[in-house]
Formats: sequence, C-alpha cells, structure tokens
Amino acid sequence: MSNIVIEKDIAHSHEQGHEDSGSLTVFGFWVYLMTDCILFATLFAGYAVLRDSVAGGPSTVDIFELPYVLTETMLLLFSSITYGYAMLAMNRDDTSGVLRWLGLTFVLGLGFIAMEINEFHHLIEQGHGPDRSAFLTAFFTLVGTHGAHVLTGLAWIAVLIGQVYFRGLTTTNATRLSCLSLFWHFLDVVWICVFTVVYILGVL
Repeated sequence: MSNIVIEKDIAHSHEQGHEDSGSLTVFGFWVYLMTDCILFATLFAGYAVLRDSVAGGPSTVDIFELPYVLTETMLLLFSSITYGYAMLAMNRDDTSGVLRWLGLTFVLGLGFIAMEINEFHHLIEQGHGPDRSAFLTAFFTLVGTHGAHVLTGLAWIAVLIGQVYFRGLTTTNATRLSCLSLFWHFLDVVWICVFTVVYILGVL
C-alpha cells in the first residue's frame, strides 16, 4: 500500500515538473515576443520616416493594389482562426482534429506567402525593387521581415504536424503548440498593423 502511494507521489511530482517546465517555456516565449515587438516597432518607425523619400520613383499610390493585399490579409486572418480550432482540438485531446486544423493553417499561410512573393516579384520586375528608393527599401524590409517570420512559422507548423502525428499530444507537444499559437497570432496582429499603416494609409 505504501509503495502505491509513493509511486503516485512520484508520478504526480513528475507531472507537476512538466507543468512547471511548460509554464516557464511559455513565459520565456512571451519575453521573446516582446523583443520582436521592439524589432517591428523599429521597422515601422523607419518606414514612417522614409515613406516620402521616393527619389523620383513610384510612391505608395503608384504601386499598392489594395484588393490584392486584402486577399492576402484574409488568408492570414483565417489561418489564425484555424489555428485557434487546432488549440481547441488539443484541449479535447483530439489528435486528428489538431492535425487537420494545423494542416489547413499551413495551407492558408502558404497561400499568404505565395501572394507576397508574387507581389515582390511583380514590383522588382517593374523596376521598383528595394534599391530604387529609400521608401522601397523600408517597404521591402518591413513587409519582408514579417514574411520571413511567417515562413518560420510555417516550418514550425510542419515540424509540429510530424511530431503530433508520430508522438501524439504529449505534454511537450502541447507546450510547443501553445508557443506557436502565441507566435502565429502575434504575426496576425503585426500584419494588421502593416495592412493599416502601409497599405490603407498608403492609398489614401
């Protein structure tokens, strides 16, 4: 009887240890996101200063196609919703649901990146690359940095799909899914700021 109690205490201690470790990991990831906020704040400030430095080249009104970017935005917004459903499935311990919603999130995020790359290719093809003016340098840097973060998130989603598929919804995978959730929703918020400050204000 005493052995059973001891084993239960040990199991509880291990479980508690995993929970504490997961909480510390999530907290540490919040700290990382704060540093990313500083990065993007700096890029937004740089863009605001250089927005009118077109050096005789195209301005915001000349190159931005709002309906196209609105489609990009909707893809990323919907990907944030589908990731939310993946987290709900995780809370229900529904492995197949998590995989299904993560897969859909990946597809939507990939669509966003494909449209952004196409936009960049179109601008460079027209001679409106980042070396054309200070404005375009700031634009490509800000939007490109966000795109690089989305690509990182997509790679992370792909890895997690594999880990959940082969190992299930372990405590470690649950913590990783929670951290990625913070990251993905953070990118969504940053893009809303990009869409508003860069694109909407740029065509007014």
